Amino acid sequence: MHLMSLLLLAQSFPLQTTDSLIAHKTTITPVVYRDLNSIRVIGEGDQNLVVISDSEFSNGTIEVEMAGAPGVGAGAGARGFVGVAFRASKDLSHFEAFYLRPTNGRAEDQVRRNHSAQYISTPDFPWERLRKEFPEKYESYVDLEPGAWTKVRIEVDGAKARLFVHGNSQPTLIVTDLRMGQAKGAVALWLGPGTEAHFRNLKITPRN
Repeated sequence: MHLMSLLLLAQSFPLQTTDSLIAHKTTITPVVYRDLNSIRVIGEGDQNLVVISDSEFSNGTIEVEMAGAPGVGAGAGARGFVGVAFRASKDLSHFEAFYLRPTNGRAEDQVRRNHSAQYISTPDFPWERLRKEFPEKYESYVDLEPGAWTKVRIEVDGAKARLFVHGNSQPTLIVTDLRMGQAKGAVALWLGPGTEAHFRNLKITPRN
C-alpha cells in the first residue's frame, strides 16, 4: 500500500499547453520544437520562473526534458541557462535550483567546462557567492549541447540532493547541505538571462 500511495502522489505535466503554469517574469508559448510538442519560455529578467500551479514539494524526485540556448540578442555572457527550481516560497523570494549552462559543455576552455552544472539557493547563495566561498563544490562538468533536448532528474532527501543528466545512473552533481534545509514549496521551471528555453514531460513524485 505504501508504494501505491507514493505512485498516486506522482503528478505528470506534458507541458504542451499553458495549463497549470504561472508565468513569473516570463512569456510562455506552446510550440513544436525539434519535432516535439513543448513550451517555449522567454525570460524578462535574472530570475525567470514558470511555477507549477498548486505544486508542493519537499522531498522526492523531479524529472523533466529541457533545452536551453542563448536567445536572440543575448550578450556575450549568455550560456543558455536552463533548470528547475524547487521548495519555492509563495512570493518566490526563496528557492533552491539546479541548472545547466549548455554552451559550457563542449567549450574549448576546460574551466568553462567545469562550470556546466550548478546548484544555487536564492536569495542568499547565488552562484557568484558559492563559487567564491566554496570553489568547485556546487558545480561540475557534464556534456551538453546548446538547444538539444536534455533529460534531467533531481532527487531530494532532506538536506541532500542529486542531479542526474542524460538518464545516467550516476549523478552529475551531489549537494549534501541544501541551504534551505527541510523547506517545502512549489516546483518551477527556471531560466537565466538571455536564454530561450524549452520544456516538456515534467513529472513530480513527492516522498515523505
